[in-house]
Amino acid sequence: MNVKYAKVATNKLFAALPRRRTIQDCPRRARALDRAPRLVNLCLHGESAGRENWKDLDNVRRAFVFPGQGSQKVGMGADLASAFPAARGVFEMVDEALGERLSNIMFEGPDEELRLTKNTQPALMAMSMAVVRVIEDEGDQSFADMADAVAGHSLGEYSALAAAGAISLVDAARLLRRRGEAMQEAVPVGEGAMAALLGAEITLAEEIVEAASVLGVCALANDNAPGQVVLSGAKPAIDRAVVLAKEKGVRKAVFLPVSAPFHCPLMGSAANIMAEALADVAIAPPTVPVFANVSAEAETEPERIRKLLVDQVTEMVRWRECVGAMRAVGVELLVEAGAGSVLKGLTKRIDKDLQAVTVGSTAEILSFL
Repeated sequence: MNVKYAKVATNKLFAALPRRRTIQDCPRRARALDRAPRLVNLCLHGESAGRENWKDLDNVRRAFVFPGQGSQKVGMGADLASAFPAARGVFEMVDEALGERLSNIMFEGPDEELRLTKNTQPALMAMSMAVVRVIEDEGDQSFADMADAVAGHSLGEYSALAAAGAISLVDAARLLRRRGEAMQEAVPVGEGAMAALLGAEITLAEEIVEAASVLGVCALANDNAPGQVVLSGAKPAIDRAVVLAKEKGVRKAVFLPVSAPFHCPLMGSAANIMAEALADVAIAPPTVPVFANVSAEAETEPERIRKLLVDQVTEMVRWRECVGAMRAVGVELLVEAGAGSVLKGLTKRIDKDLQAVTVGSTAEILSFL
């Protein structure tokens, strides 16, 4: 029995109960009492989230960050849907927006269906937004009250914009479904490739890209962290880049198991499709600054955000710079909301003094609140 976390849940429960008011007068109190058995049961029988290793998180500037493709796994979100009405509401809304039960693929698989980029992209967004809505509901505060900034890795930028109120959940789901389809259709299977260079700094990666480009499109797709760069382009050029990387002493150069060469000029037709799709979507000023992949700067102007979402399809994800820019404005903690812990791992490589936590499971949410 996880008595420590049962005590945490009990303390949170009583903190949510205003004094000298009846249940009828206070919806917050009614909700707290309604979820009491569930919270205590989850903490008694669930796993701890390691809160004891976190410093006091209540008085630090926080940025919420949202993962991209590769963080998905079958079963994600199932525990949230079972435990929290707010999460169920997100999954149901996404299912309705897409006209199919994407949540079934998320919860039950099969894995090959979830890995199709047309499913992966809206699924990861749905997972992230379920976490956001649960934190808002259980914590009784708006996302804007919890976050000082947001950013998302590749498709995660749509999650960040939805969390910040710039685009609706329904629009985010439909845009990501179209984005996934367009990216898959842009290049025939087998004609493109992506490779990760582990141990290569950005300047060396640029040299490799220039040399390999004689065989076709070869571009920097992701500057993820010091010593972790991803290349994307035509398969002959990426094949050559991997050989060159090994010749130049790069610690490891590995092909990525992806279905298309994302974030490179070969995605031009997909960018055109997204420009059309985004033209019809309402974009509002975000409630917190969004640090965009393409600019690595805080963006708040709707038309500028619209343009950057189109540019993002063919241009590099400047994640290392995004994290550095958030750090420069005083962010002390990155909260990875959604599936997996990829961004937490990258944070450790980018800035060892910047704290990062993952919030994706029921136990992690309860510890975070």
